[in-house]
Amino acid sequence: MRKILLYIFILSWFENRSFAQNIVEPESKMTTLRQVNIGKIFFTDKRIPTESLTQEDFLKTYTLTNKSNLSFVAYFDNSLTNYKHKLAPQLSSDSLFKVGNYQFSLFIDSKLIYQSNLLPGAPQAKNQDTDTFLNRPFIDNINGQGSWSESFWNRFLRNGGDKTLTDGRHILKIEIRPYVKTDTVKVGEIMAWGELPIEVARHPKIDISKISLNEISPYNGLAVSNEQFDNQKIKELKGAIDEGIYKKINGIVVLKNGKILIEEYFNGENRNSLHNPRSVGKSFASTMTGIAIKEGFLKNENQTISDFYQLNQFQNYSSAKGNATIKDLLTMSSGFDGNDEDYSSVGNEENMYPTENWVKFALDLPYQDSLKKNWHYFTAGVVLLGDILNQRVPNGLEKYAEQKLFGPLGISNYKWQYTPQNVPNTAGGIQMNALDFAKYGQLYKNGGLWNGVQVLPKNWVEKSFSKQKQIVGRDNEFYGYLFWNKTFKAENKNYEAFYCAGNGGNYILVFKNEPLVIVITASAYGQYYAHSQVAEMLSKYILPAVGK
Repeated sequence: MRKILLYIFILSWFENRSFAQNIVEPESKMTTLRQVNIGKIFFTDKRIPTESLTQEDFLKTYTLTNKSNLSFVAYFDNSLTNYKHKLAPQLSSDSLFKVGNYQFSLFIDSKLIYQSNLLPGAPQAKNQDTDTFLNRPFIDNINGQGSWSESFWNRFLRNGGDKTLTDGRHILKIEIRPYVKTDTVKVGEIMAWGELPIEVARHPKIDISKISLNEISPYNGLAVSNEQFDNQKIKELKGAIDEGIYKKINGIVVLKNGKILIEEYFNGENRNSLHNPRSVGKSFASTMTGIAIKEGFLKNENQTISDFYQLNQFQNYSSAKGNATIKDLLTMSSGFDGNDEDYSSVGNEENMYPTENWVKFALDLPYQDSLKKNWHYFTAGVVLLGDILNQRVPNGLEKYAEQKLFGPLGISNYKWQYTPQNVPNTAGGIQMNALDFAKYGQLYKNGGLWNGVQVLPKNWVEKSFSKQKQIVGRDNEFYGYLFWNKTFKAENKNYEAFYCAGNGGNYILVFKNEPLVIVITASAYGQYYAHSQVAEMLSKYILPAVGK
């Protein structure tokens, strides 16, 4: 006991000596667990609140599978800001936040596999100033949202980790240092390090003889198909999803010739589960625009936004802004200075959500006609489109959509999200079950017809399924009226599709030359693999099974 007290006294003396040179004051309250483990990194098999951690929670060995969850806990003798201050003492704490962060180095079997200087911005400045620990997930298959620590792990996998983590025994080691980047990059001393013996088992053998496919029954408006498909391929896919090779896939529905061919659910969802498909919901704004034009509530897609707003009441007024059209919003090619793929963009959607009025946020943005040359993903523009619809259609957008779209399709169980002004949020997030999403896709496959009724004008479907803009930075991918376009390849055959897509790996795909509508619901929100794994599922399993 005396030795422990002496150790704590000496440690506190050194800490106080170090704190005297600090630029900010870190937290001073420490548990005994943290005091005796400064400079060390431990691993846990789930995220445990810092105040609840005990030494017994730290793993001594671990089996790493596709379903594993892996978190880490690191204890430091000072805050990150103070570590960075030692590297660049001339800079203020605000400046240090902007030019530096943690450097993570990850080793497998003593070999450095991946090193990353984390981009400034996360953790938040207040945490960098005060925290003397990290308690973060690397892998969270339950609640993961693609946080910065998960993103680091995913980058590690893409940059050598996936090949290095072969099945069998390995030693996983991590080191954390501070860095700042001014004229050059300066890296500090090790803040903490730790290692974990792991048994990797990420390539399970799948016995499809033990896998059965879901028995399909008719659904409101959809009959069951009796056409043949390669059920072994779908069993292989189902096994891969069950084993966590493909993560957070919740539903797969395939319609062929307008009938249900395949219907499978995972992770607790079923045919009645309402699913949040994120930006898949943007395409519904295009649908309602087409219906509103048909009925005369909007003139056409070339109508300018000056018809709906007194733009001189908003910031950054210009006559050019008033000439922005509905079509510009539909094709993600307006002159508004907003780009969701650029985190520094003033009009990035993440800057919109905390504001009290999303329409005002959009209309306040700077506007440059030169921005219209290239496609740029602009969520706030779709919110603006939803507000225009809500103004002009009778009884508001929610009731109008129920009457003109959802009612005719027999869709009754759905949930909108709303803007701060209580307008249906056309940025995305409308919740439905997978089969109702499939009916929406089939409406487009039918050229706007449903049960003999022209719900949506055929010419609007054709305009929506046109290649209005090429997607910047992507080969042979295009954008129509809030619909994407690309060609998938499977077994040396091309499958062109127009589709809705949303964060997490959510898709409604309408194939141009095949009698197919495919819906994927997923919840890999914020994860780097969300879209790439769906593309692989389509090309490796689904299209070869059903596209013959």
